[in-house]
Amino acid sequence: MLENKDAVATVAVRDLKTARAFYEGKLGLKSLDGEEPGVVTYSAGRSTLFVYESELAGTNKATAVTWVVGDGIADIVQALKAKGVAFERYDFPGMAMEGDVHVTGAIKAAWFKDPDGNIHAVVNG
Repeated sequence: MLENKDAVATVAVRDLKTARAFYEGKLGLKSLDGEEPGVVTYSAGRSTLFVYESELAGTNKATAVTWVVGDGIADIVQALKAKGVAFERYDFPGMAMEGDVHVTGAIKAAWFKDPDGNIHAVVNG
């Protein structure tokens, strides 16, 4: 039924102005035309990120959005850090740290939060 339908990542934020500064200024996303009050939609590769205002923003304690960035993960992490993005460190069994990147076998991942505490990940794919 849904196997051929696109999915959209959806993230709740408390203040859209603050969120726009993060998503556009730090992550480099471009908003799509047709914004509604309290909502902004971003193009992200072949996907869409829907950001909306909600009093429940930041209550998810798990990863909300994962960005598949390929082999350039270390460079992307450094570029985001240069823009002021802080990366999380988790104590996962069997994972080593290479700077801010968690590594286990061929898998590399780094996590960061938006201003509302929504968790995002970049992974090598």
